[in-house]
Amino acid sequence: MPFPDKSILEKIHEYAVVPVNKLVFSEQMLEYCKSNVCGNYGKSRTCPPACGTIEEQRKNILTYKEVFVFTTVHNLEDSFDYEGMTCGRELHTSLTLELKKSLGDSPVYGAGSCPVCKDNGGCTGIAPCRYPEKKIGSIEAAGINVAELSKAAGIAYNNGANTVTFFSMALLG
Repeated sequence: MPFPDKSILEKIHEYAVVPVNKLVFSEQMLEYCKSNVCGNYGKSRTCPPACGTIEEQRKNILTYKEVFVFTTVHNLEDSFDYEGMTCGRELHTSLTLELKKSLGDSPVYGAGSCPVCKDNGGCTGIAPCRYPEKKIGSIEAAGINVAELSKAAGIAYNNGANTVTFFSMALLG
């Protein structure tokens, strides 16, 4: 079973390996996606409606034995530091892509929509994914409640005032 190498683990704030049966799936997560706060609804293969139903995703995820969960934490000037949040997400996403590359075929899920096509002409949305071997799913669009994931993993969901914490996960076994 693949596991992240030391160079990746050194960049992570916290991590844990959790049995997949500890994941909490919530239809409410997809309802949040449908409200399109992030602007990716219908524009990414890893976001609704293209990502499939919560039951389809749950069924696929539960074919694995464990999930490797990790976080990165980024300091902000204040709780309204949007630029700091964006920079933190970009750093977290870079690490998630590095993890995906190191794990090969293991499905990886990150914070928000898939970043792979960002610099490659944008996601095709409804058309088939151009890079299925590189694709990063969305934890939330898979219907996984991140607050419950943090509890199952024993990882802090909130790391204090003026910080932002991002989660990613990889399916193992």
